[in-house]
Amino acid sequence: MAAHNGVVSPLLRRAKSPEPADRTVTLIGKPGCHLCDQAREVIAKVVGELGSGFEERDITQDPELYRLYAEQIPVTLIDGRQHDFWRVDEKRLRTALLR
Repeated sequence: MAAHNGVVSPLLRRAKSPEPADRTVTLIGKPGCHLCDQAREVIAKVVGELGSGFEERDITQDPELYRLYAEQIPVTLIDGRQHDFWRVDEKRLRTALLR
């Protein structure tokens, strides 16, 4: 039974999604990448509106990131999980941060 006397079991409660200001977007790219420049503009706009954090990682400075993402840059992560690669869709990014 899910509820007893109007109380929902903690096992059945959904965790509250973090607020956009508590989320971090990471852009993985490299210098001289025009798609990375375009992605940076979209990300900066969205995180600026929502108050989310934004960081960048350079694959030329990190062998593991290079191994994982060299063929996909720019790669966008939200809270460390891959969200997108090659292009950043403004609406899709905003929606993901608001979930």
